This record gives sequence, C-alpha cells and structure tokens, in this order.
Amino acid sequence: MKKLVAVIVAGMAFAALTAGAADGKALYEEQCAKCHGKDGKGQTTMGKKYGAKDYTDAKVQEKVTDAAALKAVKDGFKGEDGKVLMKPAEGMSEDDMKAVVAHMRTFKK
Repeated sequence: MKKLVAVIVAGMAFAALTAGAADGKALYEEQCAKCHGKDGKGQTTMGKKYGAKDYTDAKVQEKVTDAAALKAVKDGFKGEDGKVLMKPAEGMSEDDMKAVVAHMRTFKK
C-alpha cells in the first residue's frame, strides 16, 4: 500500500510539473505556420513573399543558432533593408519560445 501511495504521489508531482510545460508544436502551428508552414519548408504564400527559410534543410538548420532563433521569435526579424519580415511572438513566455525553437529543430532531415 505504501508503494502504491508513493507511485501515485510521484505521478501527481510529475503531472504538476509538466502541466505548465510549453507545447512547442501547438505554439508553432498557431503563430509560425502561416509563414513557415506546418512542415517547416516555408512554402506558404506568406513564406514565399517574405523569404522564409526551409527548416527541413540541414544546412539551413546549421546556420541558425538556438540563440538567433530565440531572438527572432522574441524580437522579430528584419531584412537587410530594415523591413520587418517577422513580427515578435505575442504572449509567449521564454519557455514557450524555447519550445517553439525545439519544435523547429524537429523539421531537420
């Protein structure tokens, strides 16, 4: 009986810790897929218009550091001409942003 109680308590603690965990895929699909595509290829109308990168390409992924990706999500991204290509994420915590970047990394082939 003591073992059962310990297992239940441990399970509840794990559930409490993961309940607030960011869902990178859901956040990506909600805020990023319009341009970058659900598949990460950037072949949407908006992605083509603004030159979204193909995140399924390993070479593209190698060039984008996690720090640079987090900065782009947090602060937005401007082209060389200063034109805004990507607006900052809305309503995302730092953990949410990290989860989105982690999800973006799953596209690499």
